[in-house]
Amino acid sequence: MKVAIFDEEHEKDLQNEVNQFLKELSDNQFIDIKYTVSAVCDPTGEQLYCFSAMIIYRK
Repeated sequence: MKVAIFDEEHEKDLQNEVNQFLKELSDNQFIDIKYTVSAVCDPTGEQLYCFSAMIIYRK
């Protein structure tokens, strides 16, 4: 088994990266996707987001 990690500041960017990766996998290689969103405020009060996904697959 292997994992691929994706981390983007915008959800659409993450969606595009994950979709591109999944196109390269066959159905029997794919195992699971774990998804998370984190948000913090910088010192100026601006919210910063991190959208991440981990794809578990068979090589």
